[in-house]
Amino acid sequence: MPSRRRKKSHRGIAKRFKVNKHGVMTSNKAGYHHKLNKRSAKPKRQARQGLRVEGQLRKNFLELLSS
Repeated sequence: MPSRRRKKSHRGIAKRFKVNKHGVMTSNKAGYHHKLNKRSAKPKRQARQGLRVEGQLRKNFLELLSS
């Protein structure tokens, strides 16, 4: 009997996005570690809070993580 291929999660998405116990998907905002001395405090503070992934994009990412 031939063996089935093991399902593997998409490694790029697994490294960049996290899913908490309530199913909320989060990631870091882009460009936070570059040229921070030119930015005021408000955009730097907002970038630290991260980004919530919602809608169809979240659905597609969860499909890739579970495959």
